[in-house]
Amino acid sequence: MEKSHRLYLVYLSLMFSLVLAVVPLPAMVKLFRPDWPLLVLFYWALALPFRVSIGTAFVVGFLLDVLVGTVLGVNALAYSVIIYFCSAHHLKIRNFSVLQQSLVIALFLAFYHYFIFWLSHFLTGVVFTMAYLWPVVTGTAVWPWIFWLLRRIRRQFKIH
Repeated sequence: MEKSHRLYLVYLSLMFSLVLAVVPLPAMVKLFRPDWPLLVLFYWALALPFRVSIGTAFVVGFLLDVLVGTVLGVNALAYSVIIYFCSAHHLKIRNFSVLQQSLVIALFLAFYHYFIFWLSHFLTGVVFTMAYLWPVVTGTAVWPWIFWLLRRIRRQFKIH
C-alpha cells in the first residue's frame, strides 16, 4: 500500500505537468512555455529509471497529444525516444552537477523539438522558425528548480 502511495505522487506530478502544458496563456508568452511534461519525465527517468521509463513516457506523450490536439502519437513517439536515451545514460547524467545536467537537458530538448518539427513537417508540412527553440531556452533555465523541487518531494516522501 505504501509503495503504491509513493508512486501515486510520481504520477500526480506528471499529471500536474500536463495541466501546466495546457494552461491558457497569451500568445506571446505561449512561445516561451517550457515543456513541463518532458522536464518532469526527465527527472523521474533519472531518479527512478526502472519505475518511470519508456512506457510512462509514451502514455504521457499520448495524453499530451490528446490534450493539445496534435496528430496522435507524435509526442508519444518523441517522448519515448528521448526518454529511452535519457534512461540509457541515466548513471552518467546523474553524476553531473545541476548546471551540467541543464546543458544535457538542453541537448535533449533541442533534439525533441527538431524531432517534433521533422514529424510535423512530414505529416502536415509545417515550416521551421526559430520560435520552435524558445522552449529549449526556458526549459534549460527552469531545470534546476524542477530538479530541486522534485528531489525534495522524492526525499521527503521517500519515493524509491
